[in-house]
Amino acid sequence: MPGFFFPHNNMTELNGKEDCKLAEGKIHKKRQKAFGADLKNYLKCMVPHIESGIKTSNSRNVMLSAEEVIQWSQSLEKLLASQSGQGVFREFLKSEFSEENMEFWLACEDYKKTKPDHLHGKAERIYEEFVQSDAIKQINIDYQMREATAKKAQDPTHTSFDEVQKTVYILMERDSYPRFLKSKVYLNLLNQLQTSTSK
Repeated sequence: MPGFFFPHNNMTELNGKEDCKLAEGKIHKKRQKAFGADLKNYLKCMVPHIESGIKTSNSRNVMLSAEEVIQWSQSLEKLLASQSGQGVFREFLKSEFSEENMEFWLACEDYKKTKPDHLHGKAERIYEEFVQSDAIKQINIDYQMREATAKKAQDPTHTSFDEVQKTVYILMERDSYPRFLKSKVYLNLLNQLQTSTSK
């Protein structure tokens, strides 16, 4: 049976790929550690001390209760309706390298409230940042939807991104949201709040 012959060049190329994979693994571990630290800091801001509320940058008291966090598990809609829920979910998505979905959804929510004379500029920014094929934060949609959204963005209305926003919402609802509810991020936060209220 004939053996496989790899020319010298290909072997160095393969070793190069292996080195890249090792390097990527190290970077991924560093990112996970960084994510853990970011999340701890974020949760310190969001989870109140029981006696005193933690003041946020806009000097309102944000009191996060176990009841509110339990409500997040009822639907993605309830999670996204909560400012704190958005923040925690966004940090979770960062750990999965899919925060662009949340950022796009929020950009669309903001876009719907835009004054008519500013629609064109915002539509262009959203399209360039999330939709076009070489976008920095490209969302995962098919070619037909990308093309249809490009046309709508050229002559924008308040509903230009509705269809693609719904697609991204469904993607988060079916994919990221169930994982979020089973994640240490969510379960630890809930446990921490339930423990502090039972004291």
